[in-house]
Amino acid sequence: MNSSEEQSRPAELGVSGTGAVGSAISRGAGFFCLWLVLTDADTGDLAAGLAAAVAATWASLRLMSAQQWSLRPIKLAEFVLHFLRQSIVAGVDVAQRALDPRLRLRPGFVVYQAHLPPGTARDAFSAIMSLLPGTLPCGPAEGNGLTVHCLDVTQPVVEQLAAEEALCMQTLRGAQSNG
Repeated sequence: MNSSEEQSRPAELGVSGTGAVGSAISRGAGFFCLWLVLTDADTGDLAAGLAAAVAATWASLRLMSAQQWSLRPIKLAEFVLHFLRQSIVAGVDVAQRALDPRLRLRPGFVVYQAHLPPGTARDAFSAIMSLLPGTLPCGPAEGNGLTVHCLDVTQPVVEQLAAEEALCMQTLRGAQSNG
């Protein structure tokens, strides 16, 4: 490896700079808390948990570079409550459609033109979208689109996804939707 490759490597990994330190600390703390939950905070496992958290943090920084996020705690709490309420409402709707033969399923695909650029925030939105009953992102579409499978193409799926994306953007980045 020559010196120019060595100099460019930290930037590629996204582990240099002040954002990486904060990201490493928050990820490490999260991984260690997960370890504590999984082991019921057994004191005999603390050393192994610390080693696992360090290894997981190192791997996560190599696989997903540190990015600047301005997470807004109040918006996050509002989003979590909205998500839980939306999941219950959508889950009841899916159950009604599955159990009542009069409510027909009209499954199909819609293309949603996302406002989030490809990257971590868009991946987070896609993950959230996949957890909502009745929608499942299936892959990219032309332009900045996402192909989404839904249970009823006659419903305003695209409008609902736009509202969810706007909330996601406000929560994760503090940004407003452009349209």
